[in-house]
Amino acid sequence: MKVISYAGGDYLTGDDIAIALLELSRGLANAEASQTVEIPILQNDGSRGTATFLVGPASQIVAVDTKSEFDELVDEDAVAHLKQVQTALNSVARTQSEREPTGWADADDI
Repeated sequence: MKVISYAGGDYLTGDDIAIALLELSRGLANAEASQTVEIPILQNDGSRGTATFLVGPASQIVAVDTKSEFDELVDEDAVAHLKQVQTALNSVARTQSEREPTGWADADDI
C-alpha cells in the first residue's frame, strides 16, 4: 500500500494505483497540461472511497510505502484508465513533436 500526500492531505491507496497516478502526473507535467483524476482510496475505517486530484505541472505528489491493517487496494479498471489517459497524452505529445517547423527554409534554398 502507499500513502499519497497531496495538498496537505494523505490518501491510502494501492501500489499500482499510486504508481499510475504518479506516471500520469509526470506525463501531464511534461506536456504542460493539467487534468482532474479520480482514484480509489481507503478511508480510515477501511471502507472504500474516492479522491479527486488536480494534477499538472505544478503538482507536488508524493507516494510513500506504508503498512496497513487493510488488504491491498486493487482496482484494475482505475489503473487501466490512468494508463489509457497517459497513453493518449503520449500520443498527442509525440504527434506534436514530429511536426516539422513551418516557415523554415531548407539550407539549399538559402
